[in-house]
Amino acid sequence: MTPSWTLQDLQQWDERIRARVEAFGLSYFPQEFEICDPEQMLGYMAYHGLPAQYPHWSFGKAYERLKTLYHYGVSGLPYEMVINSDPALAYLMRDNSLCLQILTMAHVYGHNDFFRNNFMFRDTRPEFTIGLFKLHADRVRDYVEDPSIGLQQVEETLDAAHALSLQCRRYGAIRKLTRAEQEEHALAAAAPPHDPYARIHKRPEYQAPDLSRVPLEPEEDLLLFIAEHNPYLSEWQRDLLRIAHQQAQYFIPQLETKIMNEGWASYWHYRILNSLELPESLYLEFLVHHNQVLRPQSGGINPYHLGFKIWQGIERRYDAPTEDEIRQHGTPEMSGVEKLFEVRQTDRDVSFLRRFLTPALMRELDLFEYQREGDKLVVSKVSDEEHWEEVKRTLLQNVGMGTVPVIRIADADFRHNRVLLIEHEHDGRDLQPEYLEKTMGYLFQLWGRPVLLKTRLHGQPATFSRTESGFEQLKS
Repeated sequence: MTPSWTLQDLQQWDERIRARVEAFGLSYFPQEFEICDPEQMLGYMAYHGLPAQYPHWSFGKAYERLKTLYHYGVSGLPYEMVINSDPALAYLMRDNSLCLQILTMAHVYGHNDFFRNNFMFRDTRPEFTIGLFKLHADRVRDYVEDPSIGLQQVEETLDAAHALSLQCRRYGAIRKLTRAEQEEHALAAAAPPHDPYARIHKRPEYQAPDLSRVPLEPEEDLLLFIAEHNPYLSEWQRDLLRIAHQQAQYFIPQLETKIMNEGWASYWHYRILNSLELPESLYLEFLVHHNQVLRPQSGGINPYHLGFKIWQGIERRYDAPTEDEIRQHGTPEMSGVEKLFEVRQTDRDVSFLRRFLTPALMRELDLFEYQREGDKLVVSKVSDEEHWEEVKRTLLQNVGMGTVPVIRIADADFRHNRVLLIEHEHDGRDLQPEYLEKTMGYLFQLWGRPVLLKTRLHGQPATFSRTESGFEQLKS
């Protein structure tokens, strides 16, 4: 299929878009675009948009699945893909029309600005992204080609690493304490509090903390902990665990800001294209594509739509607040656009929704909660005056990393037998048995000794075990 545009057309429109981007005050990394065909786009989708990635069967499986769905017309291809790197790299579909290329280029600059300025991406080091992933790919291929290791052992280790890679620290903005600092905290916590009447009170017994405990405080970085504390792992296995952890750290900010990021890019592509004075034929096509991207999804949340509406709502409330909003929050001290830039820098999806998804907007969007009853899905709560807070709470639990259970290592030498004791931070949602069994199996594989997990099941304390004999729930 011959494109309806030339590279010169794209370069000219890119210059016009960049002029509007700078006039609106967006800041961005140098932007590079690559034209790709459908087969190449399927490959980039399978490999998370990265031009270099290590070999693993899961990527091939993802590619075949995407390819089958695409060729049978079950799903389409994205208009674009953009990765967080410096310079930023984005892929444009060769077969898209000129209007669609203009829209997606404007959309890409919105993502680019978000990657550069949102606090969640502060430590991703985008200038090293492409080189780092290529380095990871080269190291893994070296292990695969090593006759003493081979493909099977590499993939078995990566299977376990992939399953556990999101079991890590979620708040990179909070510095992790060193071992010495943890010991200081333990000593301070064990010391009796100051008692102004100590001379007439019985001196409390001092119980010294066990500073030999490993970890001293519950540890969230499962892969890094195992790589550091399991003496029976080979160096290549430790390296694979660190690679999987490092790559997860790159993707977590994107998981944590999906609604904000897509909404931000959609908000700005809408403003940019409306300011370009497009010819009527291009403008009408733009509106069609824009509405297709932002249309609500039946039975689910479209992050483009939800994010776009919230960003618009913030701008409206700061530029033209209602009397009720002024009574509740006072007169805004900044313009709508100024507030947008502030929120873009300081929030992630959970705080974004908590602060700016208002009851009125929830009702406008017809947000509701549903549950399964037998083989049917039944609406259980709607965003009315009585239930909107519950609907919002459920939404907050299911965005970003909220869908990943919090599991921490409590003791790496439980009962002084190298048993790994892990604890689940229960938030009202029980662990799903099939995932629990598989995850503990991977932990047992990497740790090489029995694993115990403490959680709650149906409201009661529960302990699960994974040993050489298999997986079981221990009796109370």
